Amino acid sequence: MATEFLSTDALVDALSSTAFDRPPAIVCNAHITGLGVARALAAHDVPVVALDRTDEGVAPASDAVAFAGRVTYPLDDRAGFREDVRAVAAATGHEPVAFPCMDEWVHALSATTPEGVRLPFADRERVSTVLDKFSLYDLAEDLGVPYPETYRLDRTDPADAADALGFPLVVKPARKREMEEALGTNVVEVADREEYRTVLDAADAADVAVMAQEKVRVTPGADCSLASYVSPDGDRLGVVANARVRHPQPFGTSCLVETTDRPEIRERGFDVLDAAGYHGVSEAEFVHDADRDEYVLLDVNTRPWKWISLPVAAGANLPMAAYADVTGTSVERPERRDARWLYLRDYLAQRADSGGPPDALGRAEWLALLSGRFETERVAGRALTTAVYRQSDPAPTLSLLDTEFGDDEYYCAC
Repeated sequence: MATEFLSTDALVDALSSTAFDRPPAIVCNAHITGLGVARALAAHDVPVVALDRTDEGVAPASDAVAFAGRVTYPLDDRAGFREDVRAVAAATGHEPVAFPCMDEWVHALSATTPEGVRLPFADRERVSTVLDKFSLYDLAEDLGVPYPETYRLDRTDPADAADALGFPLVVKPARKREMEEALGTNVVEVADREEYRTVLDAADAADVAVMAQEKVRVTPGADCSLASYVSPDGDRLGVVANARVRHPQPFGTSCLVETTDRPEIRERGFDVLDAAGYHGVSEAEFVHDADRDEYVLLDVNTRPWKWISLPVAAGANLPMAAYADVTGTSVERPERRDARWLYLRDYLAQRADSGGPPDALGRAEWLALLSGRFETERVAGRALTTAVYRQSDPAPTLSLLDTEFGDDEYYCAC
């Protein structure tokens, strides 16, 4: 376990004094997604170095993280970020494998390619093709993969787009983290032309390219994603999952996700990845459009995401598969099984909402969670895993409580 969150210089010194018997993994940033990746890799004895711009993430406290420290935030200073990561990599005595856990870290690593760091995903051009919604929806159009009615506002007059869509509509950026940093969110629902103009003016002032998109009448609890890893040779490892409960419903963060059998989601997700020439870990997100009675593509994340522990629990350890390919490590793949993932903090908040869905967990699952048995036993015929809470690794839960009830707030929802 990382005993403290170090400055960049102190981290480099600590790594230089440590002999690693295999290439470490660099995980950045270091909150809930980073924790899931660290636990997936540490289960195979891969040493993990967690990087972030702040010490408030939950991952540094985990037994799965060997070292943790601060680096320059890439949206503040990309050249400084590159130099910090290069120094961290050199200090390990190996060529570590990097796992960026938010879009800005993906873009920064693929654009700057720090010396001595191995990237287990496709090059910058292919990453940009998938992460940029303008080009992503162009791909979907060519493939016949359904997506929401969308108007690029660099091609279409905003007033014409509003006339075609009607209100309410949603405004989205081509690259979501740029808008999130500038406006505090990556999706804005607008009810009328005045709100629409206000959002567009703010996006223009921040130099964020945006689109106008229909507000899909989403079927609550039906969202599905293809969670996958595609090797450079085209080998596929994937699990389809249903985000059954979000907080708040229907557009909040996932808090209960479970494996499901949706062949059309698997096929469409891999079709998009193949057309983009993308390899690496990714999540292709689809929602069920109640009006069309059809799944439509919303987004593809070319990185790990919040519930990355679900495919691991289901027998598809995507981070380890990526690490193994890059380093030439042999890794055994366990049998596939049904699985559920739970983020207790948001799930309990959802349960406290009287208008929320009924409890999806049975008595046996609650008892397994409270006793800790869920870590070693299947419950109701499936594996059960969590975002943060684990009795065998309790410090991240304490860190989350400090963040939730303290004065500081972590800077992303991952």
